[in-house]
Order: sequence, then C-alpha cells, then structure tokens
Amino acid sequence: MSRDSKELPGPIGVAGCGRMGAPMARSLIRAGFDVAGLDILPAERFGDLAPRMTDAAEFAAGRRIVLSVVRDQAETEQLLFDEQALVTRSPAAIDTLLICSTLSPRYVMALRERIPEEITLIDAPMSGASVSAEEARLSFMLGGDDTVLDQLQPLFDAMGDKFHRLGPYGAGMTAKVLNNFCAATSTAGTRAVLAWAEKLGVDEGRMLVVLNDSSGQNWLASNFERIEFARDGYAPDNTLGILAKDLESLLDALPAEEAEGLAQSLIDYIRGLKPL
Repeated sequence: MSRDSKELPGPIGVAGCGRMGAPMARSLIRAGFDVAGLDILPAERFGDLAPRMTDAAEFAAGRRIVLSVVRDQAETEQLLFDEQALVTRSPAAIDTLLICSTLSPRYVMALRERIPEEITLIDAPMSGASVSAEEARLSFMLGGDDTVLDQLQPLFDAMGDKFHRLGPYGAGMTAKVLNNFCAATSTAGTRAVLAWAEKLGVDEGRMLVVLNDSSGQNWLASNFERIEFARDGYAPDNTLGILAKDLESLLDALPAEEAEGLAQSLIDYIRGLKPL
C-alpha cells in the first residue's frame, strides 16, 4: 500500500536502469515515491519505466536524491563528470547522492574530493542479485551520517529488507567488496562441485539438496534454480563479469602485498567458467 508522497523524501532519480536499477526503481514507484530514470539506452527499451526516463539535463534539474546504479567505475565517471555530468551541471537539484554500484572503496572515498561539498554522499551498495531487487528483498550495506540515513530509510525500506549501517562514508563499500569475495568463493566452489558431481556420477539435483542440508550450504546453492546467472558461463558483460569486476575492486583496496594470491586466483577461476 502506497504511503502519502508528501511524507516521502524526493524527488528520486535512479541512474542506471539495468538488471538492478530497473527493479529498484519499480519498488520505489510501488511505495509511492516520485521517481525518474536515467540511462544511456533509449527510453523505449524500458517498458513500463519508459514514461519516467529522462535526459541528463532534466534528471539533474529535477531530482533531489539520486541513486547511482551504473555498472562500474568507468560508467560512474561518465555519469558524474563526463557525458552526463550530473554533479557539475547547472541548474541542478541534487543534494544527496547514493553510490549503489559496487566500486573500489579507494575510488569511492576519492569521490568526496571531486564532488561539490553541498552534495551529501552515501555509499549504499546492495546484495541479492536481480531476483531480490524484483522482490524488494535487497540487503544494503550503508556508509554515512546516521541522521541522513534515518531520513533515507523509507527508500531502503521500499527496496530491501536488511540494512547494515557500517560507519562513515566508505564503510559500506568496504563491507560490500569483502562480502563479494565470500560470494565469489561460494559461486566458484558450487560450480566446481556440480561439475565434479556430474563427472563422478552424482545427480546435480541431489547434490544441491546435500549442499543445502549440510555444511556446504551457501547462497548460490540454496537459490540455484532462482538465480538467473547460476548456470552462465563467464562473459565480461554478464553477472559473472560483474562479480569478477567486484573482486578487482577489492584488490584495488587491499595493501599491495595482499593483492595477489587467493583473490587473483579466484578472479581467474570465475573468468574461466563455462555454461553449466
């Protein structure tokens, strides 16, 4: 049931209406928020969201709170400083920017020096894949001032069901890349186990039941038939590609002496995955 829009923060802008951004925007709309979208693809590609898609000038001038849900650091640069230039445009209404993409914590912290100080920065990466975004069950890892997070809580309530306040700006992103390291290990391990099970004569479905009932339980195995990328092979532009990118974000944040070994081997393994 929608709440009175006068009680809700906004207007809201969702920049990057792909696998995650589009269902997040729909969740906000269902909750009664005033939402507009921005993407590099034509508006007609976005179905029911098409009437809400705007260009960068209209988006910057009309949206007070912006969620950046673009793919990576390069697209973040384009969105904030280059082609779309959201934080340098005039006129602009943006006073709060939520970084929801998974990026290097080092890069995220450096944004504070490049973005006008009158814009409040919050890092709000999320976990759960598109299935959780569609069902408004995302888990958010939040970094920023608690007073601001209190004001933004209705947004998070509309999109998720778990909210972790980790500390000041940047702490949420640090937690996210560490979490994604664990997610990548379980993804790689589960895919390896299922491939080996087939070679050794154990049925895949029965092996998944064993994993879910035993110490091998993990997020991918428990949701294997619901996760859209569970059987995919690696490609730079799919979810496994994003997972490898997220691991690189962790490597960028680690001390140089720790940025090799297991983490790099895991990236190499993910990039070598074939369709199951």
